[in-house]
Amino acid sequence: MIYLMKTHIVFFSLFLTSLAYSQLPEGFVYVKDVAPTIEVDLRYNSSNNFLGQRVNGYHNNCLILTEAAALALVKVENELKLKNLGLKVFDGYRPQRAVNHFITWAKTLSDTLNKAEYYPKVMKKNLFKEEYIASRSGHTKGSTVDLTLINLSTKEELDMGSPYDFFGRKSWINYQNLSETQKAHRALLQGVMLKHGFRNYAREWWHFTLNQQPFPNTYFDFPVE
Repeated sequence: MIYLMKTHIVFFSLFLTSLAYSQLPEGFVYVKDVAPTIEVDLRYNSSNNFLGQRVNGYHNNCLILTEAAALALVKVENELKLKNLGLKVFDGYRPQRAVNHFITWAKTLSDTLNKAEYYPKVMKKNLFKEEYIASRSGHTKGSTVDLTLINLSTKEELDMGSPYDFFGRKSWINYQNLSETQKAHRALLQGVMLKHGFRNYAREWWHFTLNQQPFPNTYFDFPVE
């Protein structure tokens, strides 16, 4: 009887796991299932971001992308491993409710908790005008990632010359007031991502979108969990 009860518990656990996975729309995957060595640090699943709070729609540190984008990242990761380097991803698929949270936050001009760290030279009221925040995001289509390079031996991030999600010119790809090492790191990241089918965004060195994304006109809103 005890054995049967344990067996039923195991089957029920597997059922719940299968059910959770089946909630992803067709064409989406948990990236760890296809690229288990990629480091994941979803900043919007914590308070370590420009808002200073967890963002609506993020319930777990699990990276979700379209299968096409995830498989392209595998190719990037495999090439980087030859240099003892890897990827750390800060954001992937982002639900529309998270973008709506950004909009609400941006309109609350009195909330400048992390201004000194993330947007010291940009007035909060100008974040939309200067295109640091938008009412629609490519992330919501599931094939855009924010990421950086890490040393596989130490797991430390390579110096890119600005923090992730820094709103200012030093995050722009063509910013030149950097050390030679920082420039080399950026060039390496840009080169390997573009080589494997991604395109960049000129104002964010960390932001890449799959060229042949499967859902170019769809903005999803299922939670990250």
